Amino acid sequence: MGLFGFGKKKDEVQEPAKSGAPDAAPAAAPEEKSGVFGRFWKGLTKTRTHVSGQVDDLIESTEKIDEDFYESLIDILIMSDMGVKTSEKVIAELKHRVEAERITDARQARRTLKTILKEIMAKPREPLSWPMVMLVVGVNGVGKTTTIGKLALRFKNARHSVVLAAADTFRAAAADQLEIWAERAGVPIVRHAEGADPAAVVFDGVKKAQATEADLLIVDTAGRLHNKKNLMEELRKIAKVIDREYAGANVRTFLVLDATTGQNGLQQAREFAEVTELSGIILTKLDGTAKGGIVVAIMEELGLPVLYVGMGEGIDDLQAFDADAFVEAIF
Repeated sequence: MGLFGFGKKKDEVQEPAKSGAPDAAPAAAPEEKSGVFGRFWKGLTKTRTHVSGQVDDLIESTEKIDEDFYESLIDILIMSDMGVKTSEKVIAELKHRVEAERITDARQARRTLKTILKEIMAKPREPLSWPMVMLVVGVNGVGKTTTIGKLALRFKNARHSVVLAAADTFRAAAADQLEIWAERAGVPIVRHAEGADPAAVVFDGVKKAQATEADLLIVDTAGRLHNKKNLMEELRKIAKVIDREYAGANVRTFLVLDATTGQNGLQQAREFAEVTELSGIILTKLDGTAKGGIVVAIMEELGLPVLYVGMGEGIDDLQAFDADAFVEAIF
């Protein structure tokens, strides 16, 4: 999977996650798993315990696939933070396929459920092109600055030159935090004094990226969602600077959400979508929640791809999202 989870680079080709293994096969111990699936297996332990355990109990106790079976299954999905709307749609599709394919075994229905979830999360993703400007948005506390640092390291390790721009000049010490991450990732950073004009920071960031012929400029922005008018104006000014000074750049806007906030994160995404056009979602702290179903809800209800997921505190614990590995690690 490529850096964004869409497209592969010749220097970063990985074997795709294997899926479709028989459900009856014994699960390997976590230490036996490696690669993409191994990282998802480890990071999704809480969700797997919460969701798969309940589904397995339901499967074992089901003698006949009936309305009680579907009702129990939809309750499990809703409790995983998949949301009522998405859960109902998933189960409606499952019911349709069970009837159309004349499935009578609950284990086969479980495999069909996994297929449906993978299909929902198979969102199209734009191919990478350079130079790129990545605007990173999100409310304070979701791990935005940390995510930017991890992205910088990821791209640098893939032999791309990166520049960071600390355009969150509203929050105290935001630039200081980003500078620490820039040092850890070993990439240059452009910053101004606290309270400076964010568009001016982006202007200097663009000039730095152009002067060094950088592949990627990552811009940290303020997360003032409580004042949409100010945020919209700020992002509009930043976009104007980029359009004027860096016309050839490919601009993407990524929203960082905290997975542990569940449906509140989904509401944040809706509100940010009202302010700016989003290219995709980066979901942090997925390893810290037992309700990973929020990933499915985000993709289904917003129509946006989840591009990255945070699976730990380490600087290299940001993983490109893989739908097959995600579903297999949960079930």
